[in-house]
Amino acid sequence: MKALTPAERRALRAQAHHLNPIIMIGDAGLTPGVIREIDLALKSHELIKIRVLGEDRERRHDLLPEICAALDASPVQEIGKMLVIFRPLPEEEKAQQAAVVRRKRKKQPFRPKRAFQNR
Repeated sequence: MKALTPAERRALRAQAHHLNPIIMIGDAGLTPGVIREIDLALKSHELIKIRVLGEDRERRHDLLPEICAALDASPVQEIGKMLVIFRPLPEEEKAQQAAVVRRKRKKQPFRPKRAFQNR
């Protein structure tokens, strides 16, 4: 688990503000299936929000360090029933994702409005 500086944490909180929660932890708690899903979400997004359902504050408070220790992630924020965690992608995965984005950006040929109307 990497300790984040206050400036890094502030920047990550700003990025996470507009995110929707990807994972929801219910009454069953932190099961191996939930940990696997969090791991998959971190591999594809780096920064995720998790919603913890339930009313037990102590249980919610204990989940953040437990998740971060299990997945080698860094805690960013815990506010109410939301947890925000961050795990940077390895450099080779970042390069692969950048290549995929570059391939998707092929520009479509220009088609005038008439081309769509006369079908």
